[in-house]
Amino acid sequence: MGHASEVSVEKLAKEFQPILLEDERIERAYKLIRDMLVFTNKRLILVNKQGLTGSKADYQSIPYSSIKTFSMESAGIGDLDAELKIWLTGEDTPTIKQDFRKGDNINQAYRVLSKYVLK
Repeated sequence: MGHASEVSVEKLAKEFQPILLEDERIERAYKLIRDMLVFTNKRLILVNKQGLTGSKADYQSIPYSSIKTFSMESAGIGDLDAELKIWLTGEDTPTIKQDFRKGDNINQAYRVLSKYVLK
């Protein structure tokens, strides 16, 4: 899938406004070529752009309550190349694996997961 790059939450507000709940807000978002990982205060949204032009998109919502385990693998705690893995309930292997490149703070994504999964 490639490396994830952080995307400005303000840039996504208009695109996601029709599908967000009244009290839901985007916490962090990461773009993966055309696809995205969007962390809100309610769920993780996976956006899969389809077709040659990417004009068709699949939005998959994963409630934080469905995430049973998550991990971060890197050379250190800093902003080095790292991988985020997420296991969903009922799965023995990570359902979501995403690489983050240096400078895109995987720690922020990890904190959002911690905040909502571990409550």
